Amino acid sequence: MNRTGFVYDERYLKHITFDGHPECFQRLEAIVAGLQEAGLMEKLVPIAAEPANQKWIEAVHSIHYIVRIEDACLMGLPDVDHQDNSICRDTYDIALLAAGGVLKAIDQLMAGRIDNAFCAVRPPGHHAETEKAMGFCFFNNVAIGARYLQQHWGIEKIAIIDFDVHHGNGTQQIFENDSSVFYYSIHEHPSFAYPGTGRDFEQGSAEGEGYTLNTPILPGRGDMDYRKKLTTDMVPAIKRFEPEVLLVSAGFDGHSSDLMSGVNLSAEGYKFISETLMNLANRYTGGRLISVLEGGYNLDILSSLVADHLKVLIEQ
Repeated sequence: MNRTGFVYDERYLKHITFDGHPECFQRLEAIVAGLQEAGLMEKLVPIAAEPANQKWIEAVHSIHYIVRIEDACLMGLPDVDHQDNSICRDTYDIALLAAGGVLKAIDQLMAGRIDNAFCAVRPPGHHAETEKAMGFCFFNNVAIGARYLQQHWGIEKIAIIDFDVHHGNGTQQIFENDSSVFYYSIHEHPSFAYPGTGRDFEQGSAEGEGYTLNTPILPGRGDMDYRKKLTTDMVPAIKRFEPEVLLVSAGFDGHSSDLMSGVNLSAEGYKFISETLMNLANRYTGGRLISVLEGGYNLDILSSLVADHLKVLIEQ
């Protein structure tokens, strides 16, 4: 059994979005309730979150962008850059806490106190670009974690695997010229094609050419296409890259009951994804894997999907 860390803080509930917004605080309440019902909480190593030092946010985002987010919250504006990016006065502080929770998990992992971790944080991050809030995201939690691993812990090669049903345009944009971070995304395209990026010909540029790999999945294809593409695209790519640490953007919005997508993944399909990721981590990174919550908006199924994901992290 692995020592699996779990990042959660009730303060994450203080990021309040407008009524009816899919990225709501009830998502985390459902996840925690589901883990308690499944009897998993006592098997997890709790990790206390702390706000990230601004210098680690600046490793990914410009100071001008950071101040713009802070000012928008202080002024009580309803959103940043687009109405989808709903904010409240606490959003800036909670976004720092979300990134900081990931950094605390990394510290515990690199100190050898845990074997892997899941970060139940919000707001999510993978759509956030260097200078732009997008898709409910403000600070790119996984990207900040990657830079922290490199600059604070001296890790040279990091792989980011993104299985959210929407392409992580922000993560791709941040690392597209970088050969030290390999970014892989499997996502729906077209139809529910937000944000419209992530075509298979997008492979990075300059020094980063060949270090981005996208696998678009057509609507309705479900488990079979995911199994095939992960096996033929992702697994060989990770084998070639040989990362030292695996970071995961874990989105559960591809399930057949989630109205934010149409790829029709099942719970078994998600279990296959989790098992494949742990197999890769065990083979190439000594099991070092940090999984960070992104999407997943059907509260009735989100809790069980996250519980299944954590069972694999604990047991495999």
